[in-house]
Amino acid sequence: MTAEGLRTPPDHYAPRRYRVRHATIYTYDDDVEACYERGFLRPLETWSQRVVDHELTLVPEPDVFSEHVDHFGNHSAYLEIRSPHRQLVVGKTSVVDVAWPRPDLAALNTTTVAEAAATVAREADPLERAEYLLPSDLVELGPEVSAYALQILAPERPLGEALQALYGTIYRDFEYKLGATSVRTTLPELLKLRRGVCQDFAHLAVGCLRSVGLPARYVSGYVETSPPPGQPKLEGSDASHAWTSVLVPGGEWIDLDPTNDHFADSRYIVTAWGRDFRDVSPLKGVVFTEAKKSTLEVKVDVFRVNSDGTLS
Repeated sequence: MTAEGLRTPPDHYAPRRYRVRHATIYTYDDDVEACYERGFLRPLETWSQRVVDHELTLVPEPDVFSEHVDHFGNHSAYLEIRSPHRQLVVGKTSVVDVAWPRPDLAALNTTTVAEAAATVAREADPLERAEYLLPSDLVELGPEVSAYALQILAPERPLGEALQALYGTIYRDFEYKLGATSVRTTLPELLKLRRGVCQDFAHLAVGCLRSVGLPARYVSGYVETSPPPGQPKLEGSDASHAWTSVLVPGGEWIDLDPTNDHFADSRYIVTAWGRDFRDVSPLKGVVFTEAKKSTLEVKVDVFRVNSDGTLS
């Protein structure tokens, strides 16, 4: 056997530190007289991550800037710029320590999907359960979603096995294709198209879980990516990401990624969570301008911080 064959596979649950840079740049062909923006810029403090440092870059300097913690526990930022400008830059640099626990499949498999839903109904906070169980703007629970869900999340199926089947089935059934969907694409439309992006697949997984009585939320953040073998990682080549989290007996949330066919691990960095994308949009707002054209540029870097401080 070659040395390559003996190489130990990486432990994706091992603790690590990341530096995340995210810049959103709006450019207009005429003056913007005023803009009012709200977004989720600071990563969450969770059981799986700790924010070591966080810096914002806002150009032009806002006339008003404030932050608060929203209903879901996310850090919501608000800014107003009332001076004429033709470019808006909203940038952030965050350093985050990450260490996700490995899901205990043996423990999850001691209960079925139906038993888990009944246990969560008894144990969970009624308000939290309701808000992550009921339909939301982008996650409708119609017959198409229920039928798809029951093929995977059968009531008698062991829970851990069912969750693995959920992310694996969506991964196999759908093609990742940019531009195939929009923020207005419904789940029944997605089930017909059989193609989309991480946002769509996260919404579908949320809908399937809610359909069988398991509270589920949409998670927005980042995942570490690797360049092709032998090539350096390019600046600005990463992107934001979305996945799904489900509440299981005992009060634990289990995160799974149907876009990449596995449970979330220590490569995942959480920015915000909510009922669906509309609760956690990275940046949205209103501008007052006579501009006829505008462009949007997004640059994202997710680099691992090595023990000597270098990035990889």
